Amino acid sequence: MSMIRPEARAFLSRWQEAILSGIVLLGSLQAAAVTTGLVRGLSYAAALVCAALFIEGVRRGRRPYRGTGAGRVEVDERQITYFSSLGGGVISINDLVRVKVRASNRSSTGPDFFWEFTDLHGQRLTISGDVGNGAALFDALTALPGADLEAAVRVSVPDADEEQIVWEATAKRPD
Repeated sequence: MSMIRPEARAFLSRWQEAILSGIVLLGSLQAAAVTTGLVRGLSYAAALVCAALFIEGVRRGRRPYRGTGAGRVEVDERQITYFSSLGGGVISINDLVRVKVRASNRSSTGPDFFWEFTDLHGQRLTISGDVGNGAALFDALTALPGADLEAAVRVSVPDADEEQIVWEATAKRPD
């Protein structure tokens, strides 16, 4: 029998990266404050690394990913593959011209938002925001220059805009 409530366990799991790096960051800063010489320099270096990890941990913790929805996403060799009992699809990251997120019906018990990918051939792939392995979409989209991954966070909150552009190609790409 677990001593931690399921809600608390989910919270700690989601924010563990930020919590752990924050603790080590504070320890590094404390060590830098009470030491001198090489140890102080190493403590400051560790603090810089931990600060970067803390920032990334907060970004990951804020992502509206639950992974409880239908289907699963796989990203392999710059290709997004969506598996679902209702269909699915494949789209190449190299062929993308637009990625946007749009809010779902706020009164439903379904996902908060949907990803919508459009390629240069006009093909669209729509993926639920709570799809299994959905965090892979965030990681894959970091390869797109200027991608606004915070757009998914903005759309997933109550009273948000209906849609946000995550990324759009600046010029039409050749086939």
